[in-house]
Amino acid sequence: MKIVFIGAGKLATNLSRALLAAGHDIVQVYSRTMESARQVAAIAGGAPTADIQSLNKNADVYIVAVKDSAMPEILPLVCKGIEQKVFIHTAGSLPMGIFKGMALHYGVLYPMQSFSKERAVDFEEIPCFIEGNDHLATETVSELATSISKDVRHLSSEDRRYLHLAAVFACNFVNHCYALSADILLKHGLPFEVMLPLIRETARKVEQMSPGEAQTGPAVRYDENVIRIQSQMLRDDPFAKEIYERMSLSIHRKAMKK
Repeated sequence: MKIVFIGAGKLATNLSRALLAAGHDIVQVYSRTMESARQVAAIAGGAPTADIQSLNKNADVYIVAVKDSAMPEILPLVCKGIEQKVFIHTAGSLPMGIFKGMALHYGVLYPMQSFSKERAVDFEEIPCFIEGNDHLATETVSELATSISKDVRHLSSEDRRYLHLAAVFACNFVNHCYALSADILLKHGLPFEVMLPLIRETARKVEQMSPGEAQTGPAVRYDENVIRIQSQMLRDDPFAKEIYERMSLSIHRKAMKK
């Protein structure tokens, strides 16, 4: 397919690279800055542009991969004059219906993964959640998704919101805990690398058992002596102290319910 990308961030960089590798033609990349558009175009091909009025009108699909807050402003500009084309957004938390009234055929392709511009990912292993408002949109999104991923699932906008919420806990919040751990280690002259075997084993365990079954540590049994001492060790960082205490309580409550 001939594809125009609107957006040049982390997701656009990785998705455009994967679609190019799958044989699709990235004909144009739009970004608010020409520098960003050129960076993605250099990876995925196509003509870079920073002028929304100069979007290529002859593509098959227009993939909008910008931050959620920019959608209401940019969608009317993207869809104007080419309402009969297929439009796709990539957001986990926005409904498919955000295109309603501006386009005839539209859908969602949400690859559930954490992306970085500097690190290429294997899209074959990434679950892609798709949705379309009609047959043409659904078929188009499905063809794009199955060309890059072995795990493609249809999911409604409402359910995708909860999928995205779950991903925030499983990825963003976990990574923040890594950052807090790194801060503690740094203050005492230890490298974060000492945590890597522990992190890898924790990840391996949840491939073989449920997260509840894999949970260990003083909070499971609510060892008050350990929890009190460790909480006090964080007294100079009130936010980290509160996270520690609330997380410990949440772990214990879930263990008790089990």
